[in-house]
Amino acid sequence: MSLTIVKPGLLTTVQDLGRYGYQQQGVIVSGAMDTFALRAANILVGNATDAAALEITLRGPAIRFGVDALIAICGGVLSPTINGEAVALWRPVLVRTGEVLEFGECRSGARAYLAVAGGIDVPMVLQSRSTYLRAGIGGHEGRALRAGDVLSIGAASNLAVCYMKERQAALQAVPFLAATWFIGYTAQPAYRYEPVIRYVRGREFAKFTTESREELVHRRFRISPQSDRMGYRLEGGALRLEAPVELLSEAVSFGTIQVPPDGNPIVLMADRQTVGGYPKIAQVASVDLPVLAQMKPGERIRFTEISLEEAQQLYISAQLSLLQLATSVQLYMKTGGPR
Repeated sequence: MSLTIVKPGLLTTVQDLGRYGYQQQGVIVSGAMDTFALRAANILVGNATDAAALEITLRGPAIRFGVDALIAICGGVLSPTINGEAVALWRPVLVRTGEVLEFGECRSGARAYLAVAGGIDVPMVLQSRSTYLRAGIGGHEGRALRAGDVLSIGAASNLAVCYMKERQAALQAVPFLAATWFIGYTAQPAYRYEPVIRYVRGREFAKFTTESREELVHRRFRISPQSDRMGYRLEGGALRLEAPVELLSEAVSFGTIQVPPDGNPIVLMADRQTVGGYPKIAQVASVDLPVLAQMKPGERIRFTEISLEEAQQLYISAQLSLLQLATSVQLYMKTGGPR
C-alpha cells in the first residue's frame, strides 16, 4: 500500500502533532502548523488524531494512489482535483487505485493536510514522524518530498476498513467517491481574511512603552516574506521597551511573540527554537494558532487581548468540540450517515 509523488509541489512534508519531550536536549517540537486541520483530517479517515499526514504548502503536489484509499483533505483551499473534477474538502473521500490527485490554485489559506486511512508510514524518530527540515530528521528522509518518492501507508482502522468495504462496488464505476456529509464552517477555526488573533500578556509585557502596548492592538500587522515554519515576522509598527533589558534565554512555545531589537515582532511557529532571549510581549491563544498558520506572507492580521482564564476556557471548549466531532464522525462512518 503506497502513494507515489508525481510532482512535489512547493513544500510538501510528512507531519504529525510534533516531537515532544526532547526540548531540554535542544530538539524542537516541529509538527503540523495547523493542528486542527491535521487532527480533523485524521478523524475523517478513522485514524488516531496524531497520525502522520502530508502538509501541503501554497502550491500542492500530484500524487498517484497505488491502492484504493480513504482520504480527507482539510485546511487551506488548494483546489484539489482528480481527472479534472474538484475534490471536496473536510469530508471522507474514497479514491480508486491508479488515480492521480492534483492540487492547483491556492484560493484561500496557506496549508492543506492530506490524511490517508492508516497514516503515512515513515520511521519514528524520537517518538514522532514529523519532518524537521533544518536538522534533516523525521518524515521521509528528513526532507521535503520529491518527484518519484514512494510513501507507505499503515494499516487502516477497522472503522475505515468497514466504511471502504461498504462502498467498494460503487467506487469501481468512478475515479473517486466523496461523502455528502462534512465538517461545516461552524465547527472549524475562524479562518478568514485579516483575522483578529487573541493573545494573553507575555512575561515582559509591562516593560514595553504604553504606546507600544497600545499599538499591538490598534495596528494591522503584515506578515513579512521572511516568514517560515519557524516564525512569522510582522511588519507594521516597531514596538519599543521603556528601557533596555538583559534577559536570560528561557523556554518559548508555539505562539510566543518575541520582539527583537529592531522592534518588529516575531510570532514563533511550529519549527520554533527551544529557548529565546528576546522580550516576550504576548502569547497567542492556542485556539487561534490554526488561524495564524493559514496566513500567507503579505496578508495582514490584528491582535486583541484576552485574559489567561478566557484563553484556558477557549482551549477547553476547542478540545471538547474535537471530541464531539470525533464521536459524530465515528457514528456516521458506522451507520453510513446521510450520503
